[in-house]
Amino acid sequence: MNEKALRTLEYTKIIERLTELAGSSIGKELCRNLKPSSNLAEIEAAQKQTSDALSRIYQRGSISFSGVQDVRGSLKRLEIGGSLSALELLRIAKLLETTSRVKSFGRLENSDREKDSLDDMFDGLQPLANLYNEIYRCILSEDEIADDASPALAKIRRSIRQTNDRVHTQLASLVNGSSRTYLQDAVITMRNGRYCVPVKSEYKGQVPGMIHDQSSTGSTLFIEPMAIVKLNNELRELELQEQKAIEAVLAELSNMAAAENENIADNFRILTQLDFIFARAMLSKSYNGTEPIFNEKGHINIKKGRHPLLDKKSVVPIDIWLGKDFRLLVITGPNTGGKTVSLKTVGLFTLMGQAGLHIPAFDHSELSVFDEVFADIGDEQSIEQSLSTFSSHMTHTVSILKEATNRSLVLFDELGAGTDPTEGAALAIAILNELHSRGTCTMATTHYSELKVFALTTPGVENGCCEFSVETLRPTYRLLIGVPGKSNAFAISGKLGLPEHIIEDARSRISEQDESFEDLLSDLEHSRITIEKEQEELARYKAEAASLKAQLEKKQERLDSAKERILAEANEKAHTILREAKEYADETIKNFNKYGKAAGVSISDMERERTRLREKMNAAEKNMAKKTPAKVKKAVDPKALRVGDSVKVLSLNLKGTVSTLPDAKGNLFVQMGILRSQVNLRDIEPIDEPVITASNFNRTGSGKIKMAKSSSVGIELNLLGKTSDEAISELDKYLDDAYIAHLPSVRIVHGKGTGALRKAVHNYLRRCKIVDEYHLGEFGEGDAGVTIVTFKK
Repeated sequence: MNEKALRTLEYTKIIERLTELAGSSIGKELCRNLKPSSNLAEIEAAQKQTSDALSRIYQRGSISFSGVQDVRGSLKRLEIGGSLSALELLRIAKLLETTSRVKSFGRLENSDREKDSLDDMFDGLQPLANLYNEIYRCILSEDEIADDASPALAKIRRSIRQTNDRVHTQLASLVNGSSRTYLQDAVITMRNGRYCVPVKSEYKGQVPGMIHDQSSTGSTLFIEPMAIVKLNNELRELELQEQKAIEAVLAELSNMAAAENENIADNFRILTQLDFIFARAMLSKSYNGTEPIFNEKGHINIKKGRHPLLDKKSVVPIDIWLGKDFRLLVITGPNTGGKTVSLKTVGLFTLMGQAGLHIPAFDHSELSVFDEVFADIGDEQSIEQSLSTFSSHMTHTVSILKEATNRSLVLFDELGAGTDPTEGAALAIAILNELHSRGTCTMATTHYSELKVFALTTPGVENGCCEFSVETLRPTYRLLIGVPGKSNAFAISGKLGLPEHIIEDARSRISEQDESFEDLLSDLEHSRITIEKEQEELARYKAEAASLKAQLEKKQERLDSAKERILAEANEKAHTILREAKEYADETIKNFNKYGKAAGVSISDMERERTRLREKMNAAEKNMAKKTPAKVKKAVDPKALRVGDSVKVLSLNLKGTVSTLPDAKGNLFVQMGILRSQVNLRDIEPIDEPVITASNFNRTGSGKIKMAKSSSVGIELNLLGKTSDEAISELDKYLDDAYIAHLPSVRIVHGKGTGALRKAVHNYLRRCKIVDEYHLGEFGEGDAGVTIVTFKK
């Protein structure tokens, strides 16, 4: 892609934002060097990586790559057998530590998920925990090696400490002894790496030793006493041995790192690539980006696209399509109406998409792969080159015409402006016609009416406009494709207060043909608005009709289901009635035959049998006439109500326990789980729960048990004024009773005070097996003076 288009379409600003999101220096370098590709396979692979990284960010949050250090130079030295410094080894350890953290981030919990494009990268990471743990064990900082890095180093440093102690002992005896009067100050100092004492110059003969330095005034000499010269020499030798031992430790660590040189190099390469990919994903997340669908046919279909550099709270989304039914779009409309933003949005989305970046638009937006994007946007006047705006634009246009093909995207802003309108319009039409004949995808903005006519009369060319409200004198920033824009110059001037006679004079000076064309555009605009309103109304009616149809279908389904059920029940009942009637008839005939044949059977016996059958029929009729009695609400006796009683709040359909007795108006508080609410006596009814005693110990229907003693358990225990032992004893019994009473939670009042009682309560609750969770009260619950306890279910 040409650099001018990247700058003009502000692609470089997107890259600046992307670079800020990378954590490592190499990741930032990859971001800075990101350029759009024209290879469809590469573009789709990059888009897939960005999407997969974004999915992982939404699942597990973001991850930092700031620990990725550039270790390529160190790895090169290891490759040729060199030894690394402490700082270089620490950088490798930091890289491996980051490798371990990133690999852990890459392990997603769902093992049944489909493999994504990043799994191979995460699987290729080798944390080498033993190596970086060993480096951290031996190297405390770039200037400090641990004593236990090696046995030899530990022994040498132990000798150094012992020799130092001997030196300080002898010097202390000198400083604090008889030689004190010869010293400038009673201090021990260092000169050239050797211990010295500050001696007054006039007493230099009284303190035998080696002179290492003197003060600027010459009044003080820094002398190394002869008594410690040997010890200082030993220290110097030990320091040299220490340096050799440190070099041996670094060499050993370097050998360990050299054995893993290839794995470390792979880790560095993968981490920098992941840093680059996740930076792209974070950029997408910042503007709610989506992955576009790509084609190579020149088709563009952007749905609700938002320019990523504009405030996403105020930018108006636009819909743009191009390349399928028409490959040339001419956009007209007033200034500040959004024409240039529309051009830049299409161009920038194309560059971003081909660079593997998501675009801020709705899902399934479509972009095409172009070999080149050309943009002639903005004021191109060049004083240095003595070029006017028109000349500069035309110079750029000439270069575009030399290179544009049917796989190019060309964007013109105010094509042909800056010169005579008649000639400028003619030139603009000729240039657009040339590009159109090549099959180049082109978008151009203009004020020329001639270009509107060109778009209306040429196949494969379409008009578009940025909507403008004459009433508010503000653009709506909506892009309308298929409608040419009207200049609205006269209407806007009138709204701004230009006298009517001047407007009429201006109107009389334009040709009748131009005026007719503008009137036609105005009529088209009014027709468009009317059609849009009618379409909205039709859509609303269709939605209502669809809703009513769905409701009617559901109602019909319910009726059909009820009808089938009623018929089935009626058939079943009819069958039962017929069966019983047959049984009655059979029994009657049987008895009649029995009584008719039997001699001496009285009429009274037959009447008794008849009466028995009649009673049976009456009983059946009585059962048929029975109706379910209406449920009567149980009244609450305020005088019999007690704190802790179980009640049901009718308006909420919840069970709870009484927290306070009712006031004069019948209002009281009921605790329903963690909810404590004020209700009226009219809104509650008592709940009869079975009380378990020795004679009726069994489970209720719901499986809940309630002891007789638990009926009086309240939801709050006040421990104020009690000692810790007294409080814990009372708390133990209260929690047992409350748990048996199936209270979901209780309040323990212990006050703030010194905090001793609260600490004792919390220590007990921590060990209590029936407690699920406890926490200090929040605002409105008693604050830190109260603990809320929730029982296990």
